[in-house]
Amino acid sequence: MARSSEGRIRVGVGGWTYEPWRGRFFPKGLAKTRELEYASRQLTTIEINGTYYSTQKPATFRKWFAETPDDFVFSVKANRFCTNRRVLADARNSIEIFLGSGLNELRHKLGPILWQFAPTKKFDADDFTDFLALLPKTLDGRELRHALEVRHASFCTPEFIALARKHNAAIVFADSPDYPAIADIAADFIYARLMRSDAKIETGYPARDIKKWAAHASNWAGGNPPDGYPLVAKTRKPTKGDVFVYFISGAKERNPAAALALLRALRDA
Repeated sequence: MARSSEGRIRVGVGGWTYEPWRGRFFPKGLAKTRELEYASRQLTTIEINGTYYSTQKPATFRKWFAETPDDFVFSVKANRFCTNRRVLADARNSIEIFLGSGLNELRHKLGPILWQFAPTKKFDADDFTDFLALLPKTLDGRELRHALEVRHASFCTPEFIALARKHNAAIVFADSPDYPAIADIAADFIYARLMRSDAKIETGYPARDIKKWAAHASNWAGGNPPDGYPLVAKTRKPTKGDVFVYFISGAKERNPAAALALLRALRDA
């Protein structure tokens, strides 16, 4: 786990079961049942994506907890039935089912919960106010951290930034060719998803970009937005906190190498 003078910087990928990683990231001959064990000792966080598509069982979360180091942290993508709906206020039952599916079994390894919205979902202040009111602040006495991945340009408005800040919900920073990059800090932690890895580059991102993201992560950990990105709101919120950076999508086969390169850059900085 990389550290700055302010917040902890964690770097990882989305998921850990991916055939092209075998023999490339995972050693040849490694049993599939040991892939999480191996990945969690190379990276410092992993975003669980399977929870988006299906409801998991408490025993599964207990297994994931047991297979990973004590200082490892998962982020968990919320089930799609929570967010892929016309009226978000109607999501209460789906949210309760998701949160009650066994997340508490991750105990201190439970990091942010990622609430991902469809690219067609537009910002509606009343709609999102109602949704954020449904998100609990704690689960079995443990504080929850919520991250909002909005992917429509209509969210690039100060009203949305203010709403997210009111609820201490992070706005996911997306390095993407398709989605807006909202650099405003809204919570006491940062959640970034980097989606431009290139199959032609061994480390997914070129060395100069890895160095750039190491600098951005350090800025975030110190409470400052990344250099070179405009802010939506006129006011800044210099909040120091933990940083979660995930290489996801793009040339997925390169993402573990990109994460390892960023961890090295942070250690060498």
